[in-house]
This record gives sequence, C-alpha cells and structure tokens, in this order.
Amino acid sequence: MAKPLFDPQQLPVDAIAGEPAVAPERLTPAWLRDRFTAPPLWTPEGAEESLGSLSQRPTPTPASVLIPLVPRADGLTILLTQRTDHLTDHAGQISFPGGRAEDYDRDAVDTALRESEEEIGLARRHVDVLGTLPRYLTGTGYCVTPVVGLVAPPFELAADPSEVAEIFEVPLAFLMDGLNHQRLSVQLPGGRRSFYAMPYGDYYIWGATAGMLRNLFHFLRA
Repeated sequence: MAKPLFDPQQLPVDAIAGEPAVAPERLTPAWLRDRFTAPPLWTPEGAEESLGSLSQRPTPTPASVLIPLVPRADGLTILLTQRTDHLTDHAGQISFPGGRAEDYDRDAVDTALRESEEEIGLARRHVDVLGTLPRYLTGTGYCVTPVVGLVAPPFELAADPSEVAEIFEVPLAFLMDGLNHQRLSVQLPGGRRSFYAMPYGDYYIWGATAGMLRNLFHFLRA
C-alpha cells in the first residue's frame, strides 16, 4: 500500500493565496458554456513537484479526470470522491472521478467519461462536456487531462467500493475563492515541495486535485 511521505494536515500553512473570488455571475451554466466556447488568454499554474516517483516512470502515464459541475438550488457544486485507503496512488485522498487512459479510449474525454461510469456509476448520457483544462503532471507520474462537464440532476451514482470510499459535493463558489486556498510546503529527500490545500469541513482537498482546481479558478477569473 502506497502512503504519502508526509501528512499534509500536520503542516503549517505558509500563506493564503487570497485572490478575489470569481464573480457569482460567472458561476452559472450559461456563463461557463460561453467561457469554454471562447476561452481567453490565461496562464496555468505549474504542476506538482516530483516526489521522487517520477524517476520510476520516465514517461508520464496519460490519464483523465472529470470535473463534474452539478446545478443545485443554491448554485453549482463540484462532485468529488474520497479514494479508498488501499489504492496504489493517492490512497485515501480527495479526487475527481477518473483514471488512466486505455488503448480503446477514443480520446481524453472518453477516458474521463468511462472512468466516471466505472468509479461512481455516472452514466455519460448525463454529462454535458464543456471543454478541457491544460494537462496536469502529478508527482506520481500521471499526465492528467481535466474534463469539465455539467451534470444536471436527477442522476444516480454507485461507488465502486474497490476504488471509492465516499462521494460528496462542495459548493463551486467556495472552491473559486482565493481566500480558501492555502499554500503549504514540505521538505522531502528530493527537495522542497509546495502545494495547495482547500479544506472544506471534514474534507481535506490538496495536491493534484487542489492544483487542478487552481487552474479552473484562474481560467474562470481571466
């Protein structure tokens, strides 16, 4: 069982990112659809710094995740999962549904939709794909394409117990506010690594998931 080399929740917070929140009028399905149709010029943040495992995977493994946006009465939410503790990579962490690409996948979008069906039972017919964000390189050796889609209720979910311990939703407005973005760092054998965390209640969102959320944040603010 692969475990993180450190407990991020025991680290001090170096800083709060603190950028202004994305304006509420931008957090609607119609505005998001327009943004992905005509994206602006913007600069993504860097990917995770290596934890040393990249040396064992000289060629990053292609993967995709779905960033599922759910319209609720109080606004959009993002659907997230908590991974089971026995997985090889990112065990127990908060993540988007998704996984590695297979040879039979048509493209990165197909990978994200297939993996979401397998992990959480989200049928692809319920997903209105808006577009993709820049690929994100993780410290565990994956090159991840984030696929953003709207998932209109009602829909049924069924977690694969071998991969997913819990499925939950977080308000998009909370995640799209720089005041909720913590910056942390840790000294590891290969050097110092910095990363973001976005704690929400009992859920500790950090690492690659927080990094991809930061890029969604910059994309919507641009």
